[in-house]
Amino acid sequence: MKRTFLAAMVLVGMLAGCTNSNKQTTNNDMEQKLELTQEWDKVFPLSEKVNHKKVTFETQYGLTLAADLYTPKDSKGKMAAIAVSGPFGAVKEQCSGLYAMKMAERGFVALAFDPSYTGESSGEPRRTASPDINTEDFMAAVDFLSKQDYVDAERIGIIGICGWGGIALNAAAADTRIKATVASTMYDMTRVSGNDYNDAFDDEQWRHRNRENLSKQRLTDPNAMAGGVLDTVPPQAPNFVHDYYDYYKTSRGYHKRSGNSNDGWRVIGTQAYANSRFLYYINEIRSAVLVMHGADAHSRYFGEAAYHYMVEGKAEGYKFVGEPNPNPENKQLLIIPDATHCDLYDGGYEEKAGQGQPKNMIPWDKLAEFFKTYLK
Repeated sequence: MKRTFLAAMVLVGMLAGCTNSNKQTTNNDMEQKLELTQEWDKVFPLSEKVNHKKVTFETQYGLTLAADLYTPKDSKGKMAAIAVSGPFGAVKEQCSGLYAMKMAERGFVALAFDPSYTGESSGEPRRTASPDINTEDFMAAVDFLSKQDYVDAERIGIIGICGWGGIALNAAAADTRIKATVASTMYDMTRVSGNDYNDAFDDEQWRHRNRENLSKQRLTDPNAMAGGVLDTVPPQAPNFVHDYYDYYKTSRGYHKRSGNSNDGWRVIGTQAYANSRFLYYINEIRSAVLVMHGADAHSRYFGEAAYHYMVEGKAEGYKFVGEPNPNPENKQLLIIPDATHCDLYDGGYEEKAGQGQPKNMIPWDKLAEFFKTYLK
């Protein structure tokens, strides 16, 4: 037994040492030149309290991500930092940029990035997703922030919005450098991809048919797109469909690079999500987590189930059972009264299509207090 183990370790060492003697690949070698828009094209105005610049950074998958870096104008010394992304299918010019800017107003360095294959970031074919690659996107953002002279590498947090809320939890479970995480109006993309909404098709036959269709799609038209928000919504459509339309298809949140505002994702672009369950280890997250959801959000069940599994090791909709969290005291569930899913994108509006009085449903100061408590 000992001899077998030693032999295996020698083999691992030999494989690890097999590098090109002429050149070793570094992050600088992987960097790709991106054509970044220099004009301000966000769906929100730039705050007078922050500085802004566009930056790029590389992932371990050889992709270059585009990002907006927001810093407080009165910044001094090394600061705590936050990486932000989401929603799934959105771009940094929408609500992730707003979240980053609001956190910068409150004293944090904040980075809003476009995920791989999305927006201004690199990756072909466009609008493709992967549980591994998207989790790495967050960890690569932490790499970037950690290397900045004005950032305290021991005080870094993340915010994930909508589908990126689940990805943020997965990243926090994997990367112990992340000291605080906010999952806002979150989706578990693996759960909805495998079971549909409210687990309506949580059965083997439905999943098999779905797998068959996706498998055929790879040969018939692998670049076909689908899933963008409807251009017109019939009155009888579910409220959440109207909710999405009012954000993505109007001046409130429309952006030309956003898949959700336009023709969606590659049909097979999320195939890997449908066959995964990536929140398995969130009950082992020792760092601080705040799960924030709207009381009236159609997606509320994702956030509540993830919170309970994270703290208790079991929850409705989770077939697996784990141990209770070793650090439950720094986990929080915040339900915002009367808020819908998209109200937590930008705060919401009293009238449809972003016209009328803002509802200000996002508790920015509470989020800042959370990060100041756990990034100290």
